[in-house]
Amino acid sequence: MSAVNRAAVEAVLSQYTDPYLNLDPVSAGCVRAIDIDGARVHVQLELGYAAGLFKNGWAQVLQTAIEGLDGVVSAKVEIQCVVAAHKAQAQIPGMVNVKNIVAVASGKGGVGKSTTAANLALALAREGARVGILDADIYGPSQGVMFGIAEGTRPKVKDQKWFVPLQAHGVEVMSMAFLTDDNTPMVWRGPMVSGALLQLITQTAWNDLDYLVIDMPPGTGDIQLTLAQKVPVAGAVIVTTPQDLALLDARKGVEMFRKVNIPVLGVVENMAVHICSNCGHAEHLFGEGGGEKLATQYGVELLASLPLSMLIREQADGGKPTAAAEPESQIAMVYQELARHVGARIVLQEAAAPAMPSITISDD
Repeated sequence: MSAVNRAAVEAVLSQYTDPYLNLDPVSAGCVRAIDIDGARVHVQLELGYAAGLFKNGWAQVLQTAIEGLDGVVSAKVEIQCVVAAHKAQAQIPGMVNVKNIVAVASGKGGVGKSTTAANLALALAREGARVGILDADIYGPSQGVMFGIAEGTRPKVKDQKWFVPLQAHGVEVMSMAFLTDDNTPMVWRGPMVSGALLQLITQTAWNDLDYLVIDMPPGTGDIQLTLAQKVPVAGAVIVTTPQDLALLDARKGVEMFRKVNIPVLGVVENMAVHICSNCGHAEHLFGEGGGEKLATQYGVELLASLPLSMLIREQADGGKPTAAAEPESQIAMVYQELARHVGARIVLQEAAAPAMPSITISDD
């Protein structure tokens, strides 16, 4: 039996690719410790994204691989998820009590953006992250309904300065709908809307969040520009349907975020296929493969493709979106995959950011 060393353990780890980082644990810098005690090996890894439902299975895979190494009698792999604050737009200071802000946006309305934002927030929370959601769709706020918060509920005020976000399904929720009457339309001009958005973000007492999901209004107007100029956004998720008109507007959304230096983490395709509940026939009502084409065109990832499902709509309307209502369902698992991909993409975006050139001064 040959002696085990660190290089041999790292060589085994290097053969396995994290499906979300698309890197092996060694190349991704996830290895925190490798302790070898004779024929016993103890490995500690650290993931930079929320993956509470994934890490135990991943640890078991790696542990089995190490135990197959010549000279190893037993192995133990422990994985921790530690979400750090990641870089946002240059010259915009980070928020003290929010590590990463994720904007969920769409070029047009009616593509399921708010439903995606709600389920993304819930899925991140299920992965063990501290999560909040901000309903920035000032003209048509819907997150209060989706999270089952009763009409007329108002947030408490702390120290006459801070709004205390409401809690629902393990997520902190804040919306302009909590400050106005549900039947009163927001007849505001652009500067008023932008000011209200900034106040909601900066004057809400978020409680040390790993991720704040912002449900953006559709389009590429004042609110999007305010967000880009004033709020440290780690990345944006673009929601679309396969329909050509939706894809046209989604392209504008991708281009807008790129112009304001906010990374596009990827694309979510909603209503990709309809499966008849009676006969099981699958039909692409809004076209086929549009989200994938958009992702390929802009060199981003297709994060998720979701069906046109009555269940998704009913559960969101009922105040308990799919990720909370049926967490073990096939659709909920798609949202969990989406959450892990979003978290991992934020980590990768920072790793891929170009380093600043060093400046040297010589006497020549």
